[in-house]
Amino acid sequence: MSLSRSARKQNIKNNRGNPDLILAITLALLVIVGLIVISSASVVLSQNETGDPNYYFFNQLKSVGIGLILFIVGYKANYHVWKKIAPLLLLISLIGLVLVYVPGIGVMRNGANRWIDLGLQFQPSELAKLSLVFYLASWFENKGSKVRGFATSTLPFLMILALVGGLVVFEPDMGTTVILSLIGGGIYFIAGARWSHVVGMFAAFVVFVIYLIKSAPYRMSRFMVFLNPEAHSTGQGYQINQALLGIGSGGILGLGFGKSRQKFNYLPESATDSIYAIIGEEAGLIGATGVILLFGIFAVRGFKIARETPDIFARLVAAGITIWIAGQAFINILAILSLMPLTGVPLPFISYGGSSIIMLLLASGILLNISCHTQKGGNNANNRFGRWNWWSYITGSGRN
Repeated sequence: MSLSRSARKQNIKNNRGNPDLILAITLALLVIVGLIVISSASVVLSQNETGDPNYYFFNQLKSVGIGLILFIVGYKANYHVWKKIAPLLLLISLIGLVLVYVPGIGVMRNGANRWIDLGLQFQPSELAKLSLVFYLASWFENKGSKVRGFATSTLPFLMILALVGGLVVFEPDMGTTVILSLIGGGIYFIAGARWSHVVGMFAAFVVFVIYLIKSAPYRMSRFMVFLNPEAHSTGQGYQINQALLGIGSGGILGLGFGKSRQKFNYLPESATDSIYAIIGEEAGLIGATGVILLFGIFAVRGFKIARETPDIFARLVAAGITIWIAGQAFINILAILSLMPLTGVPLPFISYGGSSIIMLLLASGILLNISCHTQKGGNNANNRFGRWNWWSYITGSGRN
């Protein structure tokens, strides 16, 4: 006899276990590493802009404090709460993404409208990442077997993604648009989409990215720099060449904490998008590899949690958060290593940025909460839909 939805929720609440300890330790290490690196990478920038060499560090410390409060909320709250307020959170995100263009509210920096100022400055696109995870997880769970239909699922999904991504890409912020697309596409795939729809959507996305690159001269310049960084060392390629110089000069053991030379106004965005280069310079190959391993562990534990969750919503939320954080981390690292064009996305937990660390900690608390309800080996939660599920196929959960 099948249980009602309310009975299943009560059963989940009563059977709450211990959180994933490995994930918790990994998250703590990432936050600590972030604060340590920012304390070094930002001193020159802080001194030049505010007269206080520790301004950025203490500002980030405050944001971490706020984020930890939300982390506790995310960890303590029943994860079904986020399903109930998913539409509201998405609506708030959309309003925020519109307000960035409103004079007096939106804040422009470096030619981009990405922040709003309502007494405190905030980046709505960071909230949009998490709210998109919640909304799509709830939406696809309700779709059931209809997720495989083009008119019933794929087309409206693309419209939702286009609405959120479209507002972001015009800020302009192509990097965040790519992350949002990665989140949406990953959840769509795991929810059980048809291979033909996934491949078609990916092809359309590639065409769209090519169009965006060609339509903006600065994006085209970044792409040409990616193809031949050395040929543009004093122009558009200055940032990536300085980043590679910093990483290369670190060697195996690094120059030592606080001894970066690139942070002395040589490397642009040394405390934000380019902070991984400072890690490579001061901590060397060992430290830079250690950061990659931390994100790798995060990804493995996150997908393990997603596989073993008790219901579809939790599975899609856990997978969506993992795809977001791990995907953004590796995109940033690959860009700084010149293995892909610079995208302008921060390194999660480590780059300076209040909006980013606050939303990352909230998302991490929710992921840790979901880990308290996992069942070892998975429980084939998707099988109640009576359809082939590609996520189950990949993770070995089987099919029904």
